[in-house]
Amino acid sequence: MSKSTFLNAIESYMLTRRYSLRTIKTYQYWIKSFIIFHGKAHPNSMGRDEIELFLTYLAVNRKVSSSTQALALNALMFLYNKYLEQPIEDMKEFKRAKRKRKIPVVLTQDEVKLLLSNMHGVHRLMASVLYGSGLRNIELLRLRVNDIDHDLLQIRVWNGKGFKHRITTLAPELLPAISRQIQHVQILLEEDLASNGFAGVWLPDALTRKYKSANKDLGWQYLFPSIQRSIEPGTSNIRRHHLDETVMNKAIRSAKFKAGIKTSHTLRHSFATHLLQRGSDIRTVQSQLGHADVKTTEMVSPGVLPPATLVRPEHRIPMS
Repeated sequence: MSKSTFLNAIESYMLTRRYSLRTIKTYQYWIKSFIIFHGKAHPNSMGRDEIELFLTYLAVNRKVSSSTQALALNALMFLYNKYLEQPIEDMKEFKRAKRKRKIPVVLTQDEVKLLLSNMHGVHRLMASVLYGSGLRNIELLRLRVNDIDHDLLQIRVWNGKGFKHRITTLAPELLPAISRQIQHVQILLEEDLASNGFAGVWLPDALTRKYKSANKDLGWQYLFPSIQRSIEPGTSNIRRHHLDETVMNKAIRSAKFKAGIKTSHTLRHSFATHLLQRGSDIRTVQSQLGHADVKTTEMVSPGVLPPATLVRPEHRIPMS
C-alpha cells in the first residue's frame, strides 16, 4: 500500500506544487490510514460520511489529540477538495475533539541569555536567529544566503506557513556570526563544485528553468547546510540539503539541561512576548511572526497588553 500508484500520484502532485516533504509524508500517512480503515475502498467511492466516521474513530478508539484529528481532517480535505476535485461540504458542523487551550511558556530575557551562553558555534547562531527574528524552526532551516539583508537588517522568509512570504527583523549583533557562517557555506560550496556528480542545491522547478546556474551560486545555498551531501529522494542527484530539524532541537535541549531550564518553551514565543513587553504594537508583532489572525498572536502572550505604537529601533530585542 505504501507504494501504491494512487499514493505515488498524490506525492507527485504535491511535489509539483511545492509542498514540503514533511507535509507530503504526513498527508500520505493519513490518506493511507483513511483508505485502510474503509477496507481499501477507493476515495472516489467515499465522501463526507466516511470522513466523519474515520475522524470519530480516531477520537474515540485511538484517542488521538484534537490537533492530530485536525491534521487528519486537513489531509482528507486536501485529498477531496484539491487532488480529486470533489469538494466536500463544509465540515464546520462536524463535532471535533475539543482542544484545550495551552498557555505558551516563555523564557525571561535573562533565561534566554543563559540558554544561549550554553550553546556554541552554528547551534548558538541558529538559536539566536530563532529568538531574534521570531522564525519557525523550519523557516530558519530553509533560509538561503540571499535571504539575509545585511544593510536593512532584515530576513526574507519565503513560503512560510500557508505559503506566505514575509520580512522580519535581524538583530545587528548577529551580523558578524552570520558573515562567518556564509564564509563557511562558501568553503563547502567550493568543495562540492570540485567533486564529481554534484548537482547543486535544490531549487523549485520554476527557478531552475529561469536561472540555469543558480543552484551552484553562493546566494542560493542554504545558510545552515548539512554536514554531508545526500542523494535527492526520487532522483540520482547529489545535493547538499539544509541541516535536519532534529540537530537543532537536540542542541537546544542540551543547552536547556546545562542551564537548568526545565520548562518547555519556544524561542519564537519568547521573541513575541519580549517585543510586546518592550512596547511594540501587536499588529507589527503579528506581521513579524507571520500570523494570519491577530488572535493567534494574542494567544502567544496572554496578559501582555502593548500600547498602540509602531516598532521602534529601541524596541528590538537585545542579543547580548
